[in-house]
Amino acid sequence: MRGSALLTVAEMGRADALAIEQGTPGIVLMEAAGQAIARCVTERYRPQPVAVLCGPGNNGGDGFVVARLLHAAGWPVRVGLLGSRERLAGDAALAAAAWSGPAEPCGLSLLDGDPLVIDALFGAGLARPLDGTAAEIVSAVAARALTSIAVDMPSGVNGDTGEVWGVAAPASPTVTFFRKKPGHVLYPGRRFCGEVIVADIGIPDRVLDEIGPSAAENGPDLWGASVRPLTAESHKYSRGHALIWGGGPMTGAARLAAQAARRAGAGLVTIAASADGIAICAGGDPGNIVAPAEGWDDLLADPRITTVLIGPGAGRTEALKQRVMGVLATQKSVVLDADALSVFGGDLDNFCAAAHEKTVLTPHEGEFARLFPDLSGDKVTRARTAAQITGAVVLLKGADTVVAAPDGQVAVNTNAPATLATAGSGDVLAGIVAALLARETAAFPAAAAAAWLHGAAAATFGPGLIAEDIVSALPRALTALPS
Repeated sequence: MRGSALLTVAEMGRADALAIEQGTPGIVLMEAAGQAIARCVTERYRPQPVAVLCGPGNNGGDGFVVARLLHAAGWPVRVGLLGSRERLAGDAALAAAAWSGPAEPCGLSLLDGDPLVIDALFGAGLARPLDGTAAEIVSAVAARALTSIAVDMPSGVNGDTGEVWGVAAPASPTVTFFRKKPGHVLYPGRRFCGEVIVADIGIPDRVLDEIGPSAAENGPDLWGASVRPLTAESHKYSRGHALIWGGGPMTGAARLAAQAARRAGAGLVTIAASADGIAICAGGDPGNIVAPAEGWDDLLADPRITTVLIGPGAGRTEALKQRVMGVLATQKSVVLDADALSVFGGDLDNFCAAAHEKTVLTPHEGEFARLFPDLSGDKVTRARTAAQITGAVVLLKGADTVVAAPDGQVAVNTNAPATLATAGSGDVLAGIVAALLARETAAFPAAAAAAWLHGAAAATFGPGLIAEDIVSALPRALTALPS
């Protein structure tokens, strides 16, 4: 998790403090931060007028360093300070003292001539919505669509949640330090950050051992070692047998999930189909095993069935609820999606009593709200809380899919293209999760890997994507898994 760790604002503060305790002065860290931002500016833009907007804390101190370096490189620079020099303290005061030019009061006049903007007003640790002069000037930057380079985080965006507190101006790029924060990868903050550049300012990686971050940006380095590789001695039974409930009114959902499960590595996949759906399921994909839904209990009792997926296209009925409870009682690994979650709306206590550590829930926001109506707050907090109260892994879908484990571990997925907003996409995702569980991958890495593979496959296909295309594009994405 080291390279992909996401640090909360408090954890990043701890990283700074540990680096200082271990011998790197704070002003050295600030100078390195300013150098990284100035380098970004000079590498990406031609010399032009620059307005450096400095806040009253260390974010503003970074801004003073940037102003000094750009001025020394011949760029025309104006500095606006929110507050007075006399009220600056610590490293920010030292950085301001090294700036020989004037520091004007922050105001709209700084934006005359549409300059390049360095947003060093407030970083990730903003504790309240922007107001007064800060809100006025940030609103003007946004309204005029000025090019803005954000220091750490666009002012007005909460570093822990990605929420916009009052107002914010879109930046591109955002230069942050050491590691990203959750607000860089969660919407809407991710949209305001634009490209995020993570600069090395001299904080040693070993501080992560003491901090122990529990969140990470999703990717193969997070879960690749957890997926059991195939060997020359592997066979279809060693790769697991997934059972999918296809007895609902929408047979296409189960068929998509089955295609995805087979493509993602399950050795065998059986669809339990209703009488009027058997011919459809059997005729479409000859590699799928199709069995009568009436024999569900016998299928479930078969020890060769290692993973169960239930919910896609199932229909919200009392019979489905009882069927889900029966699946959970087997203690097999299970993926619960769509109707298998919504059917428990208003019955969360019974659901929590039955769910277990080999359970993966894959709700979108609507299904999540039906199952967990009392949970509020940012996406990470809600997913993490849901995982803790159910004892299951929760994959809360969206442009910023969050995967949360009962122990508090979180992965935020960032590779999903907009084209995934198409019917059946979620069924494919559920099938990929089922395949990885069938391969004896633990629930959290299986869910995290599935989310990433789903996004990677869609991205390789490009425009015009429909759910079936995700399945056909999976082989290229699967190169990230151990072979």
